[in-house]
Amino acid sequence: MNYEGQICRPPMEKASFMLPVSVGCAYNICKFCTLFKHVDYRLLPLDQVEAELRRVQSVGGKPKQVFLGDGNALAMPTNRLLQIMFMIREYLPSCEMVNLDATVTDIERKSDEELLQLREAGLKRLYLGIESGLPSVLDFMLKDHNLESAVEQIERLRQAGLSFNAHIMTGLAGQARGEENAEKLALFFNQHKPERIINFSLFLHEEAPIYNDIERGDFQPASELENLKEARRLIDLLDTALCYDGLHDAIAFRVRGELPRDRSRMLQKLDKKIEVQSKLEPVYAFDTK
Repeated sequence: MNYEGQICRPPMEKASFMLPVSVGCAYNICKFCTLFKHVDYRLLPLDQVEAELRRVQSVGGKPKQVFLGDGNALAMPTNRLLQIMFMIREYLPSCEMVNLDATVTDIERKSDEELLQLREAGLKRLYLGIESGLPSVLDFMLKDHNLESAVEQIERLRQAGLSFNAHIMTGLAGQARGEENAEKLALFFNQHKPERIINFSLFLHEEAPIYNDIERGDFQPASELENLKEARRLIDLLDTALCYDGLHDAIAFRVRGELPRDRSRMLQKLDKKIEVQSKLEPVYAFDTK
């Protein structure tokens, strides 16, 4: 597979075949993100997409799921996306569903009819960067949505028969606001019921725009201990059935499972890590390389 930039997909899609259909992110403004700042957003030529599908077919590939890369494949025009879906069906008849990342405004730009067409063509799971349950945090981080618009577009997904999945980031609310953020996120998710939640705990890379806010004193980062406590509070409060996968890369810690089935085990694992982390010097997820 020829791939430009950093490969980015939800860890729960690890068994999916990743098909590049674009480069970068059509929005690419969020302060915390560095994934696509080094590449210019563009759509890949359809003949290149088809060649990759033909290659997979030629080596006997029979994936049951396909994940469309890059940052928000739903941003492309619906007719083009449908062409790709039809090519997937032609070359990979084993494929049972197509999944992708999207922004709230990507959905907003699609009509109800377009969403239905995409679902009928095989689209299933959409991963939305909800990120935080606090409106002030979404504003500060320059997210492309507010919570009200997210609710509206999630309902439209459901009406079209599509699955809502969520990206969040513990630590995004900053110092001393983690548990408050967890409580607001739990309220949001308990009401709007994602199928999956993926937590990529905030990593403070010096190339991210948020780094300038930190240097000016406009944003005080949370420690990894705070981020663990935020994750614990969220998991404790979630009362809807879903899969959760939380990655805290700066301290090489991960907690995942099915709720409510695995709640006790997940909380115990977090409690042990919190106990260990509380005895250490504060750790902050900085990367200044």
